[in-house]
Amino acid sequence: MIQGTTSDAGKSTLAAGLCRVLYRRGIRVAPFKPQNMALNSAVTLDGGEIGRAQAVQAQASGLEPHSDMNPVLLKPTSDQGAQVIIHGKARFNLEAGAYHDYKPTAMRAVLESWSRLSAEYQCLIIEGAGSPAEINLRQGDIANMGFAEAADVPVILIADIDRGGVFAHLVGTLALLSTSERDRVKGFVINRFRGDIALLQSGLDWLEQETGKPVLGVLPYLHDLHIEAEDAVPRGASTIATTAKLRVIAPVLPRISNHTDFDALRLHPQVDFRFIGPSEPIPPADLIILPGSKNVRADLAFLREQGWEPAILRHLRYGGKLLGICGGFQMLGKTVADPLGLEGHPGCDAGLSLLDMQTELQAEKQLVQSSGTLSLGKATVTGYEIHMGMSTGPALLRSLAMLPSGPEGAISEDGKIAGTYLHGLFDHPEACAAILAWAGLAQPEAYDYRALREASLNRLADVLEAHLDWAKLGPMVFPEVI
Repeated sequence: MIQGTTSDAGKSTLAAGLCRVLYRRGIRVAPFKPQNMALNSAVTLDGGEIGRAQAVQAQASGLEPHSDMNPVLLKPTSDQGAQVIIHGKARFNLEAGAYHDYKPTAMRAVLESWSRLSAEYQCLIIEGAGSPAEINLRQGDIANMGFAEAADVPVILIADIDRGGVFAHLVGTLALLSTSERDRVKGFVINRFRGDIALLQSGLDWLEQETGKPVLGVLPYLHDLHIEAEDAVPRGASTIATTAKLRVIAPVLPRISNHTDFDALRLHPQVDFRFIGPSEPIPPADLIILPGSKNVRADLAFLREQGWEPAILRHLRYGGKLLGICGGFQMLGKTVADPLGLEGHPGCDAGLSLLDMQTELQAEKQLVQSSGTLSLGKATVTGYEIHMGMSTGPALLRSLAMLPSGPEGAISEDGKIAGTYLHGLFDHPEACAAILAWAGLAQPEAYDYRALREASLNRLADVLEAHLDWAKLGPMVFPEVI
């Protein structure tokens, strides 16, 4: 099990890299995260929903994602409440206090998935959540040491040296664990180091002497490593050197979901992509994309509070293109209704009225992996649907795509506005090129984001092979397979 001293210490990355190392060695390996809290999710082969990071770790393991790889997923709908997903299916919404009382039931679901995966694979790489030293969350913990103790698994503790205080993070975390939990920690990995390793050696020696535990590796800072983020929205403009740029922006909504949809655009050599945050004006652009949302009505109200609605209308008047994905697609219609109060208080709000359709949220969530053909250039498109809203209206007669299940999405009569429920819309090279051409990019390059992700996983595995102490790590943590 990989646990971190802080959030964003590198747990997801280390877990993905270990999965790829073991997979390349011919070991039947699978990822596992007992409890995840994230708005980036993926649809599984068995029709469930798990955290996006575990789907990437499944790819690193040479597997299709399965709901057992992340049996408990929490998708925040507000600052204090979340949708609770068990074994891939949305069960209910709970406030934080109520979920704390539900944890014993959630732990049973976790151990069921753990048992099934343990019977099928030689090795499981488990990812913790946040930090195991959160004192207020220790009782009933199912995400970190609570699970490690129940399943009797060894733990590697990873810390990020780039943010400073790495020795305090490691020693302080150990100090806040129980005796049995400290014994479970087999060693440390220090992440994101840059500089002369010789200057760090005295600190490593002190750490091993102070704790009695080995440093299993110091991983270098990996520039331009492209593996999807667990949840944090990348900020700033594209980091890739570009020519003949198409300007693309996406407003960051408070409950933005699946912002990994935009990774292919952020890295595309012909695209200048930017997320626009709160209080930022909408700049001139060729394409505005309204992203997915876990609380569409509240995020639509936020969009209006920011003054973005008139900016979007001005963008359209000047010939710009507008695309809505999932919740962003729902916002383009005339109304968004939530009669059951699935994402907040029951009610119905006016949409942007840019497409002649209306959406009503329903109790049954749609979870579908899809592939088909875009109406734009007849390009192949692949993706997945995760939504509770059902949209109806004349706008849907002009579909954006044709899937095996029938027409999907919409495109306006003047061709300026489009919407879809498909996440991962830009991952297929043909679909990405077709949409960029529609948005105004002359001669778009075929950019294979999936191939880049695969290359990134192999690069990460190469680094782990070189910088982890496998002579210590193998017998200590993987005695039965290495």
